[in-house]
Amino acid sequence: MVHAPGGNSLMPRERLLSVRGHSVAWLPPLLVLVAIALIDATTGVFGMIAWTVLVPGIAAATCGVRTTSLFAILSLVTYSLATTVWRHRDETGLAGFVLVAVGGLLATLACVVRVRGERRMLHMRDIADTTRSVVLRPLPSGWGGLDHAAVYLSADTEARVGGDFYDIQPGPHGTRVLLGDVQGKGLGAVEAAAALLGTFREAGYHEPELATVAERLEVRMLRHRSHTAALGRSDGDRFATAVLLGFPEDAPDCVDVVVFGHEAPLAAGPGRLRRLAPTGGLPLGFAALGSGLPPVCRMDLAPDETLLLVTDGVTEARDRDGRFYPYADELGRAVAADPRLTGPDRLVAFVRDGALRHCRARLTDDTTIFAVRRLRR
Repeated sequence: MVHAPGGNSLMPRERLLSVRGHSVAWLPPLLVLVAIALIDATTGVFGMIAWTVLVPGIAAATCGVRTTSLFAILSLVTYSLATTVWRHRDETGLAGFVLVAVGGLLATLACVVRVRGERRMLHMRDIADTTRSVVLRPLPSGWGGLDHAAVYLSADTEARVGGDFYDIQPGPHGTRVLLGDVQGKGLGAVEAAAALLGTFREAGYHEPELATVAERLEVRMLRHRSHTAALGRSDGDRFATAVLLGFPEDAPDCVDVVVFGHEAPLAAGPGRLRRLAPTGGLPLGFAALGSGLPPVCRMDLAPDETLLLVTDGVTEARDRDGRFYPYADELGRAVAADPRLTGPDRLVAFVRDGALRHCRARLTDDTTIFAVRRLRR
């Protein structure tokens, strides 16, 4: 789920310690304070009241600044009452009072630092989510006459955005789909993905031929590399693997496929799974090194078949023994056992869960799983 900017004012630890949306982060330090006071009042042999210095520290780890400062004051008041009213106070005195006071002050300062860090983290997360929503725009249900589902998992849990990209662009010449993976990581990869998606959204709508869309993407990759090289950046040789699909209006039982050095799509139908094997080419940005752009291959596609596209976060997921995740073999057995698995939502969820289980949720690369099929009329 994407975090909505400003949608939740609770800090991460307070959100974990909440009941029906109300924070109960104050409960653990309060219970500790009450327990220390009761033990000291009933036994009086261990000088337990001095342990109240721990209470503000516990509050600093789970509560806000105001609550932490309140517990610092309560701890000091409790200690003062114990030393003046209760018995067995020979082992306490001014030194203990100073200890509790200094401990409360330090705990409050530590809480200020923690809260500022968490707010900064939430702000950066909002920026990352906003960037992601711009690069990977939300796709309406049934967009372009296609039923679709997608999962994006960032290898960097803090960054939440990477170089994987996908989109659907309907137009007067049919609906086009693009999925790809920019080489490298960081903001440079995001910038390249945004450039390619911008070109795809324009060319995919206006150009009548899918081959022209592919050519526009290649030129855009070259222009982007030229620009970054002119800036003196070290990512001037960046490239991208991609799969470009076209769903022509005049051929409802076919799909046009262009593969730029990427994993070929899988076609999942009830009880069967097959790999589309179009003639591929080099990644975007490297066409000049080979025989030119990859050709547009028209492949048969049954009305009940769903196309599955993944990035190398799935294909390169490894277990503890270094074995790659055999997602195609595992998915083939699952589809044969359960024909209902071919729906885009269930297909994407199955591959996501299998990849995370195989690598024990330790992704080494950004992972995108995208499934799409024509809407049944």
